[in-house]
Amino acid sequence: MIQPLDIVGGPRPPGKPDLAQHFMECGAMNANLSLAPGDRLVITDDLLDGRISDLAAISMAAVIARDGQVARAAILPLGVAANRVNRAERDRYERLFQLIEETAFDESVRESAAALIAARFREALIEDLARELGGTIAPARQRYRAFLDTIRLLVERRISERAFLDEFLDFTREVAGKLDFGIYAMCIDRMFASDNLPIVVKAALLKEILRYPPLIRKELLSDLLSSEAAPSELVQFARAEMAGRMTHDQLKEVFLFTTLKLVWQAQRAAG
Repeated sequence: MIQPLDIVGGPRPPGKPDLAQHFMECGAMNANLSLAPGDRLVITDDLLDGRISDLAAISMAAVIARDGQVARAAILPLGVAANRVNRAERDRYERLFQLIEETAFDESVRESAAALIAARFREALIEDLARELGGTIAPARQRYRAFLDTIRLLVERRISERAFLDEFLDFTREVAGKLDFGIYAMCIDRMFASDNLPIVVKAALLKEILRYPPLIRKELLSDLLSSEAAPSELVQFARAEMAGRMTHDQLKEVFLFTTLKLVWQAQRAAG
């Protein structure tokens, strides 16, 4: 099967990790993309601000990203690149976008790829797609910042634990599917690791996460189980709760993913 790497791949800069290959491995594990093994998850800003500049990696992100917002963000720099090349080079980008249209995990990415091909990568359409993405993400990020204020209120004991949990559930409902998953996961990780949040609040958050869809639950639980900052009491509680609520196969998948993250952490520390 043809891969984006076959179309836009090439030798990477010396000393740079093969991010496109890493993205392929994430896709094979049905996991969200991370910037490097053991590093944080990819967010839209990484693609829109140029932190990820390797076109092969960006192409893989558009095809296999489970985070729809990240996948949509990946389309934009690819469209810009296609718009700027000469006519002879544009055929190569058309083949790439045809591949994205046929195989991308996210339906909106497939639709955007088809539209860009039809428009011959017209700049006005790229700007329209960017505005559409921004119109989805910006309100969700504002809601995220408001939730950070709620965390501060709990730390300062100005709201009750019950009120905080109600706000967390409301925050999750409002941003689900509209905020890059990497930002949401970072928020959860920091709450689990915070010395300022009571353990009963963290336990309540964990019980909510156990109700999440399998892919999201796997990511968040494996983050907790592999965390060096989360309290051991919470990790032990998580294992007990998981054993009582999840099937053997679901537990096996989480534990295997946790082991992989621990290996990545060890490799990063050694390197």
